[in-house]
Formats: sequence, structure tokens, C-alpha cells
Amino acid sequence: MTQMISQTFDVKGGPHYGRENLPKLRAALTTLGLDGFLIPHEDEYDNEYLPDCNERLLWATGFSGSAGAAIVMADRAALLVDGRYTAQGRQQTDTALFDQCDLVGQGLYGWIEENGRKGEKIGYDARLHSPAALDLLETAAMRAGVELVSVEQNPIDVAWTDRPAAPKADIIPHPIEFSGEEHSSKRQRIGIAIERGGADAAVITAPPSIAWLFNVRGGDVSRSPLPLSAALIHKDGTATFFVDPDKLTDETRSHLGNEIAVRPESEFGPALAELDGKTVRVDPTTASAWVFETLKSGGAEVQSLEDPVMRPKAAKNPAEVEGSRQAHIRDGGAIARFLHWLDTEAQSGEVDEIQAAQKLESLRKELPELRDLSFDTISGAQGNAAFAHYRVSEASNLKLAKGSLFLVDSGGQYPDGTTDITRTVPIGDPTAEMKTQYTRVLKGHIALSMVRFPKGTTGTQLDILARFPLWQAGFDYDHGTGHGVGSFLGVHEGPQRISKAPNSVALEPGMILSNEPGYYKEDGFGIRIENLQVVTEAADIPGGERPMLGFETVTVAPIHKGLIDTHLLTADEIAWLDNYHALVRSKVMPLVDGDVADWLIRATEPMAGATP
Repeated sequence: MTQMISQTFDVKGGPHYGRENLPKLRAALTTLGLDGFLIPHEDEYDNEYLPDCNERLLWATGFSGSAGAAIVMADRAALLVDGRYTAQGRQQTDTALFDQCDLVGQGLYGWIEENGRKGEKIGYDARLHSPAALDLLETAAMRAGVELVSVEQNPIDVAWTDRPAAPKADIIPHPIEFSGEEHSSKRQRIGIAIERGGADAAVITAPPSIAWLFNVRGGDVSRSPLPLSAALIHKDGTATFFVDPDKLTDETRSHLGNEIAVRPESEFGPALAELDGKTVRVDPTTASAWVFETLKSGGAEVQSLEDPVMRPKAAKNPAEVEGSRQAHIRDGGAIARFLHWLDTEAQSGEVDEIQAAQKLESLRKELPELRDLSFDTISGAQGNAAFAHYRVSEASNLKLAKGSLFLVDSGGQYPDGTTDITRTVPIGDPTAEMKTQYTRVLKGHIALSMVRFPKGTTGTQLDILARFPLWQAGFDYDHGTGHGVGSFLGVHEGPQRISKAPNSVALEPGMILSNEPGYYKEDGFGIRIENLQVVTEAADIPGGERPMLGFETVTVAPIHKGLIDTHLLTADEIAWLDNYHALVRSKVMPLVDGDVADWLIRATEPMAGATP
């Protein structure tokens, strides 16, 4: 739990995985009487980051990306990836063994409908598919004359003879000073919500929800302090925690108390089957089809509703909000030292992406509170920065060349909060185009920071503010503008988000979201400016008729003034930037000294003489 996991830059995978492992998998399928098998990237916990033992797609294909799927038949196979991973998919898999297909437009269900042969039996592991995904697969199979067969044991797990052991990191209590509410109070609140919804109990399968509900944190996956487990909470607030008992220390058992029963995770299925006659709430977006099937076969009435923990977890309490502020101030000191380094030593043109990422990690490691990175640092120079979710490797590593831009997106995990920040800086002199596009991105960022909005407003309704300056000039970016962020939990958290994609979740006080518009010129450069901000009750607006909400920015780090074309900014936008930099200086200056302090003063000076 407290051991830092350093970022590595050697990418796992490669064509030899498929060459070595496809024969093993096909032999296991023959034993089961199957003609094929479906392999999603997801694991039993719907994790963003997978423990090594659950990297089944990687084992079977050699593809290591975070979004993908495969289907392996007796005489053919296909890898499906989205547009981010087209090149990587071809590099990491043997294209003589795997057809390269589209995960988004076609998907596994499309592949089955187009390529399935009448009479074929294709297996699947119901623990790895959502009910909605399985419905699409079954419809496609019916149209193709294919039979889908649920397997009791995943054949990959059988064929993978050197499969890593399941993680056994200690689960530790999350202190009240950071959680802000005892787990007994949380359980009572959730129990009342379950009862009001007409259910007797709720199944919780998302590890972040379990960690929040029981005020515990774990270390079973990298980048998120999660305990891999499952839970059942009843309407009276009592609960059962299905977890490897070896992970529980004596302190944690005492912390859980008498109202949380502990059972081995192997008993989760039998426990679901024991709910005969009960109405059980389950979230179809986080729980697998196996959970639904097990409950129904056991005689339970299934209520398909959102995880009751999700929204309370998203709306941070005062202790969690203050923890986020403090984590960002601490993180801001490390970021200031890094940005100073970028503006000085890294201007040589000889530093590369890996060295920059390692430098930033080394500065964060100087903070005793750091527990982990919150995700693998995106360190993008030159054209690599045009890939919004670029991950540097030894093979792709480029220099921070003079006359280019460098984009760095990074974050840290601290006991009191999770950080996520993106800054773009010039290496040498930026071009006029770079400055113009950077300023358009900044204008969108400022608009989303300054907005006031009535209760009931969703992130979808606010998304246009961040895009408007780019749209007016004929540009856009192909990712969401903002994602939710956990409190010493996942750096990507729902259900709140800011995106063009429809989202019906209203923003509530305490929700933390990113604000990260960008611009990406293929083979040229990438720009993104990202701060985290918390939804707050806004001050009354003179003459206004309705109470409003707004955002408080919690990230504190300079925005590079050398990339700003002040002629494109309004007076209000310049005032916002000056006020933000004054905040940065006041919070971060006590954490730095010497040359860094001198640099910070210059970096946060008001835009003197800047007129729109």
C-alpha cells in the first residue's frame, strides 16, 4: 500500500504472445467442445487498471492497450481496438494470426454477425461482460446462427499455466480525518436509500464504491488504492465484505466492526444464490452478467439501478474537499519545481520524453505523503503530443526539440486527495500558430472556470463553453472536457462528467471534475490545459433571481504565459488569469526557494500591459 510503483517505459506485449499462446488456448477450447472464445479487456471488477493476473487479452494476443477485445476461433482470430490503438494493435499482434478490426464501429457483436458460421459454439465468461453487452452478443449470435455458451471456468485461466498470483496487498483503514464520515453513518445512509427504492439489499461490485463505503483502501492494482473484493449491503445498513481474509490486518478487522461480516470472496456466488425471495439492487454498468444470472437463478428479484454508493461518493464532503485542496498545494510545489526545470535545463533540446517523466516522478517522490502516481504520466513531445492519450515507451521516445511544444499530463495519489494536471510548455520559441491555438484552448478553459449555472445543470450542457473558441475558428478536440476524480481513489470517477456525449447527471456541490480542453495537430503538436475544480455554491449574483453553482479551482500551478497571445483575450479573461496566478503564488511560494522561487514570481506576475 505504501510502496511507490514507479512508471516503466517498456511496453508489455508483442506478436510472440499470440504465437505462443493461441495454440494453448485453442487446445483448451477443444477440450470444452467450443469453436471459439470471446476475450474482452475487462476483468471481474470492471477495473480501469488490471492486476497482472487479469491481463487475459494481453496474454492471448500481445496487445497491451487499455481498450480492446479479441475473438479466437479454431481457424481464425481477430483483435478489435478503437482509433487510439490502431497502430499499436498492428505492432503488438501477429497480423498473420489476428485480423485487425474496429472495436467501436463493429465490436464483438458486429464481428459475430458478419463472420460467425452457422452451428459454431462460441464461449464467453459471464463475469467479464455487462448485461447490456451480452444482450448485443446474443442478438448477433442468433442472427448468425451461432450458439453462445457460458463457461464455468475461463479457458484462458486454464491454459495460462504461469499466470501470476492474485494480488494480496493489505487493506488498511482510511482515517476519519480524510474520509470525513464514519462508515457506520455511510452504511446507514445507503441502507435508507436502498429501502426507499423498494429493495432489501444491494450488490456492490465496484472496488472504488467498496473502498469508500467501508472507509478502507488497498493496493491490488497500480495507480488506484483499491481492494479487489465484492460487497452486499442490506437496507438496515449491515453488510457483508467478500474479500481474501489474508488482506485484512487486525487493525482493519477492528475498524470494520461487528456490522460488517467478512467472508472469503469465493463465497460471493453462493451468497448471491441465498437471496431467494429478496429484492436486490444491482448496477448493470458495473456488475457483470454473471451477477445478474446468479441472483435470478437463486430466486431473487433483481432491481437494475445505479450503484447506490456512486453519487454519495462523487459529492465530496468538507473533509474530502479540504483534503483535495491540501493535496493539490503539496503537488503544486513539485509541479513548480518541474516547470522551472522545463523552462531552464530542458530548454537544451537534448532532454527526451522518458527523462522528463522520470524527472517529474522524482520530484513527486520527494513528498513523503505520495503513495503512487494516479496514472502513467503522459509525456508528449513534438508530434507525439498530438495523440491525446499517448504513452511514451522506449520505442516511441522523442526529444523535447527546440521550436516544439511539450505536453505533460500527470497526477499523484495522496491519502487526502488525488491530483491530475496537464500543462503545455514551449521548448525554444513557439510559432504564431502554436500561440494562437494555445490561447484558444486557454479561453475555453477560462470560460469553464468562470461559469455560474443553476442547480440541475449537467456537464453536457457546459461542455460547449470549453469548445466555443475552437469551434468559432473551425477546430475541435475528440475527447471529453472533464471527468470526475475520486478522493484518494480513481483519477477517473463517475457518474459526473463534462462531455459532448449525453449525460443526465446534474452537477452537485462537492463533485470534483477536470477542466481540460485541448487542440491536437497531427504530426505537429498537442496542447492541453487541465486543472481540477470542485463544484461549489456560488456567491449571490447582484440582481439575480436564482441561486447558482460554480467551480473552485483546486489545482495550483502556473499556466505558461509565453504561449499566450494577449490580443485574443478579453479584459475579464486576463483578470481571471491574474487572479489565478495570484492564488498559485500564495499557495506554492512557501514550498519553494532559491531559483525556483524567483522563477515562480516571474511565472505568476500579472499580465503587465496586456490589453485585449
